[in-house]
Amino acid sequence: MSFKEQLQKDLDSVFFNLDEFAELHRVEGKKIPVVVDSDQLNKLKKGQILGLIEADMLLMGKESDFPANLEPGRLLNVDGREMLVANSGKDLGLVEVALRQNRTG
Repeated sequence: MSFKEQLQKDLDSVFFNLDEFAELHRVEGKKIPVVVDSDQLNKLKKGQILGLIEADMLLMGKESDFPANLEPGRLLNVDGREMLVANSGKDLGLVEVALRQNRTG
């Protein structure tokens, strides 16, 4: 088994296991297992990374479960709430999306 295959197996069986770390959330109308990581978001905010300072939520999930376009400023519906993508990154099939509340006037 290659490293990438082993990593994908671990993501499915451990990291996104609903009995271990993940929780089901509705993203763009589709229930998917994600990890909401407030501790990591707070660490990233302390680093003053552009776009993360105002973020309210950090979601991690399988890239295949998320829309392809996660550019900053895009609206993403999470659990019935329209949120703005503040920042996102993808690596080895995993996506990390920092979101902020869509605040109006």
